[in-house]
Amino acid sequence: MSAPRAVRWIIPVALVLVWLAIGGALGPYAGKLSEVATNEQSSFLPSSAESTRVLQGQAAFQQSSTIPAIVVWEARDGSVSPDQRAGAGRALASLQDVPYVTGTPSPVVPSRDGAAMSGVVQVRSDVGEQAPDVVDRIRGAAERVPGTGVHVGGPVAIQADFSESFAGIDTMLLLVAVSVVLLILLLVYRSVLLPLVIIMGAVFALGLASAIAYLLADQDIVTVSGQVQGILFILVIGASTDYGLLLSARFREELAGETDPLPAVLTAWRRSAGAIVASGSTVVFGLLALLLSELSSNRALGPVGAIGIGCALLSALTFLPAVLVLLGRAAYWPTRPHPDRPGSARHGVWERVAGLLDRHPRRIWASCLILLIAGAAFMPQLRTGGVPLSETFVGEAQSVQAQNAIDEHFPGGAGNPAIVLTDASELRPVISAAQNTEGVSGVRPRTAEGGRPQVVDGRALVEVTLSAGADSDAARQTVERLRGELHGIAGAGALVGGYTAQQIDVQDAADRDRTVIIPVVLAIILVILTALLRSLLMPVLLVATVVLSYLATLGVAALVFQYVFGFSATDPSVVLYAFVFLVALGVDYNIFLMTRAREESLRHGVRSGVLRGLTVTGGVITSAGVVLAATFAALVVLPLSFLLQIAFIVAFGVLLDTLLVRSLLVPALVRDAGPIVWWPSVLYRRGREAKQVREFEGRVRVGR
Repeated sequence: MSAPRAVRWIIPVALVLVWLAIGGALGPYAGKLSEVATNEQSSFLPSSAESTRVLQGQAAFQQSSTIPAIVVWEARDGSVSPDQRAGAGRALASLQDVPYVTGTPSPVVPSRDGAAMSGVVQVRSDVGEQAPDVVDRIRGAAERVPGTGVHVGGPVAIQADFSESFAGIDTMLLLVAVSVVLLILLLVYRSVLLPLVIIMGAVFALGLASAIAYLLADQDIVTVSGQVQGILFILVIGASTDYGLLLSARFREELAGETDPLPAVLTAWRRSAGAIVASGSTVVFGLLALLLSELSSNRALGPVGAIGIGCALLSALTFLPAVLVLLGRAAYWPTRPHPDRPGSARHGVWERVAGLLDRHPRRIWASCLILLIAGAAFMPQLRTGGVPLSETFVGEAQSVQAQNAIDEHFPGGAGNPAIVLTDASELRPVISAAQNTEGVSGVRPRTAEGGRPQVVDGRALVEVTLSAGADSDAARQTVERLRGELHGIAGAGALVGGYTAQQIDVQDAADRDRTVIIPVVLAIILVILTALLRSLLMPVLLVATVVLSYLATLGVAALVFQYVFGFSATDPSVVLYAFVFLVALGVDYNIFLMTRAREESLRHGVRSGVLRGLTVTGGVITSAGVVLAATFAALVVLPLSFLLQIAFIVAFGVLLDTLLVRSLLVPALVRDAGPIVWWPSVLYRRGREAKQVREFEGRVRVGR
């Protein structure tokens, strides 16, 4: 097979040069993306929720947009002295010279037990990445009070802890993910150049995706947070590697029967591009379905993640083939495939697995179903009511220690009061109703100069201190009661917000999102699979097995989170994120398997086709699953429980899909059911005709 010299060399070289230029020019944007990232709470709330409207309305009551830092002193001898209280007041007053600190600090308030005291400092809300430095300056001034231990808490401290958690995400997370993937590829393929080429393509794709996300975020078209940035890195590296492995494995297989790398690449590209594009499409459209979410954090991940997968597809289908044409067999050095070893692409272990499936299909799929159903049985134990502040960070966090001190010495909700906005004309009945609400320990209207209630555009603001900790179930019940009481006051137009109310609204939005988005994602995947496999029953079978695997993963996660990690609950978004990632990515491996099984079945029949498909794809799909699981596991380097939960669920779920569902359950079901699973495609018709022929021949033999 010959080709014009321009096709053979100029086009591949041009593609490589274009991607090198993209990597050189846009690669730095992976590091710059944090410049346009935001970790403010308002960026994650439901846009239409009551607590969000309160947060927006609060701005009118502040001369400048501020967030509080709560300073807590604990007396080492168990009792706060007058000198210590006076020293604390002087320490707060000295903070007015600290950058970003604004306004007059609150008076120092002693605790009821006399063992602690606290004060509030207002910090400009645009503190951003300077929050850790500001908190350190506040703590440094507060530590001048002798005989006391100092903690700094409140929203400013929480923001500082988040900033420190995401610090270096562009280097640390990327370095860990790339190192893990490279190590696995070197161990599995025992090749030097191919792993480097695949990783290079993944890094180029990440640079392109980061640049696009940066430009869109800079224009306020999309929102990028630290967690969105981290998931983007993982998605692009993992997906690029998976797609690259599938294409390079098919190229290696074609090289075993070809002497010229160009036709081998073209054949490999033609026979694998459909599966790769379909695989990427399930993830892209699954992520875009997050745009239907009421949670801003979910909507932020949707388009950014879809951009990342699109760039991964583009790199895998252009950069990698071009490099493989130029390198040829050298890409697999030192184990180069040769035409005289046509079976070199197969693995004996998968031939044995295929033989076992052929002999005992029903026993195997029944055993797999029992295991998955047993795991899914524990799913109801997974609590999704939200992670309490004490479990938000993995390891020690200053904001958590401060909140623990507040809870010990002050009313549980002192650090995070409920915020009520009401018409000023109904302020008295609102205050009275709030004071009489069970679970409320204090009510205080926001005042202006002279001690009168502050009124802005006919509205007044009231701070309601809860008896229970702001992240507790008791506090949520109190806020629900408070909303019920205040909403019933005619003409007040009262709205209840604050930390606890935000948690309630986020949970409600997450419940609604699962109800809406999960069916949409399933419908999208079924449509893509139907178009790819040209069957109606096979897509249903594949989606059903992956959904069962997802439920089993959640069941296992419920046990691991409770008894190993000690988490009392998960973030409300974890279940939806896990569904989108696991179902879309889990279907990927079934797509890789069944597209090859369909190709083989057209030549050898359904029974042999699925066994041959498993044999020739077993190694590469397993490697891809291990790589993706390891890539998501890299999220644990960021000390946030949300990302640790996502990392475990996706990593475990991908391995379960790869090693059990794709390797055993699906092939065994297809082998046992026969051609009916391909209804109404040509494979079903051929299988039916073959069955009729066998029955006719059997009758003829009996007649003789």
